[in-house]
Amino acid sequence: CTGCRTCETVCAQHNHKVKVDGEKVPGLGNPDLANIRVHSFYPDVDVPVVCLMCGDAPCIEVCPTGSDDHGRRAIYRDAKTGAIRIDFDRCIVCSLCANVCAQQRVGAINFDAQALHDGRLCTLCDGDPQCVKNCPYEALTHDTGPIDGKQYAVPAEQIAKELADRWYGFHEDEGGSQQ
Repeated sequence: CTGCRTCETVCAQHNHKVKVDGEKVPGLGNPDLANIRVHSFYPDVDVPVVCLMCGDAPCIEVCPTGSDDHGRRAIYRDAKTGAIRIDFDRCIVCSLCANVCAQQRVGAINFDAQALHDGRLCTLCDGDPQCVKNCPYEALTHDTGPIDGKQYAVPAEQIAKELADRWYGFHEDEGGSQQ
């Protein structure tokens, strides 16, 4: 990842379409509306963070809303794509899902409680993730097989430290000073 943020732009364009003359077309691509976030660190390390679609889905388990007629809580797994989705018509904005994701996983739930719009959690673009398709450096992949869980609970900060050490031989000593 070079930090170009193309993934954020195409994600926002695809997931926040606008109507022009009655037809839905790609949106403006405001990175703030993206479901993927690129975190930049020093030295130059960029780490994209997106929902991992965890098999055990602690975000779903912690949701306090009761099940609807389909057996789904306000946050649920899409049967077609496997993506974790939020039904904002049922969401009570308690933020428990975002908190558990931040504490136990990667912090990928970024919904804006003020705006309450569906689009702060990866939708997998209905099975054709635009971030993967449009990444000019092929830094992103879409794996459809089972996930082994090794990447769970690895925050962007830890990934950045490991990459900085590998690439630049840059790390902090125990006192916090950089070497």
